Amino acid sequence: QVQLVESGGGLVQAGGSLRLSCAASGVILGINTMGWYRQTPGKQRELVAVISSGGRTDYADSVKGRFTISSSDGRSTVYLQMNGLKPEDTAVYYCYADLVVGLAGSTSNYWGQGTQVTVSS
Repeated sequence: QVQLVESGGGLVQAGGSLRLSCAASGVILGINTMGWYRQTPGKQRELVAVISSGGRTDYADSVKGRFTISSSDGRSTVYLQMNGLKPEDTAVYYCYADLVVGLAGSTSNYWGQGTQVTVSS
């Protein structure tokens, strides 16, 4: 059973910083991509940042220059360092992973349970 466990959300004032963590556990044969999405009520979940197994990163335009995604040496933990937070960054942040799992080595997508980030003005 593969699980993604997130931590690090909370309440912060505008201009402040938070660091989110997401650890993947279970029988994982490989990691293709891990990343972060966010969602606010009434809106679709949107990409925030992703990192590939080769270390390539991609960011939403709205967070470029403020957020940094990174991963642990084994690639099974991904971090999102969020600096210069704005009220519009308020959302539930979800960890995402595209993993190679199972005896057949198939690719499957997984989501974390979500962590609330609230930025006050």
